[in-house]
Amino acid sequence: MKNLFKSILTVTIVGIGVFYQAQTIDSKSKIILDNITNNYKSKKNSYFKFAYTSGTGKSSQTQTGIFYSDNTRYKLKIMGVEQIFDGNKVYNINDEDKEVTVSKPTDNQVHFSPLSYLDSYKKDYNVTYGGKKTISGIPVDIIKMIPIKNNGLKNVTLYVNTPQKKLIKLEQVATNNQVDVISITDYRENQALSASTFSFDKSKYKNYLITEL
Repeated sequence: MKNLFKSILTVTIVGIGVFYQAQTIDSKSKIILDNITNNYKSKKNSYFKFAYTSGTGKSSQTQTGIFYSDNTRYKLKIMGVEQIFDGNKVYNINDEDKEVTVSKPTDNQVHFSPLSYLDSYKKDYNVTYGGKKTISGIPVDIIKMIPIKNNGLKNVTLYVNTPQKKLIKLEQVATNNQVDVISITDYRENQALSASTFSFDKSKYKNYLITEL
């Protein structure tokens, strides 16, 4: 369970054998991704409920999670574990083990969330339009993304409800062939969130081992 959660939270970029090439983004994909990115960023906050599937074939596992973001901060909860980014530090809270780890976000990690690729496509991926398909009765546009440097991934595929400027599904294939899929099942925006939604209250975790990295 811990390994599954870690794969949800971050994809560590491999620092060995890095290669670079000229980036290419086709115009149709750029318009779609720019529109969806601007749409999410225009909201006061966004909420996603999602199904997360990880693994290959019969060994895959599916869990349900929730994700809040106000564009500068976020909260992710899945499998009894919670991650909070308050704009300064990342707090990983494990209720089962009664542990909290606190760290500064680093440039060598890509957070795997429903919005994780909506900015990084501008510089980190070659992007091409992959056509259309229907998911649960919804027509979607397919965007294919291939990293321009070695980051542990083979490719990422985004499925976008273009008229509504919303992300429906995200598929990520790692170089070890592990497939991670986020399917958004509920989306809400501009909610009246508590002021403490994106903050860590140390007083609530007196019986937890808190480690600063």
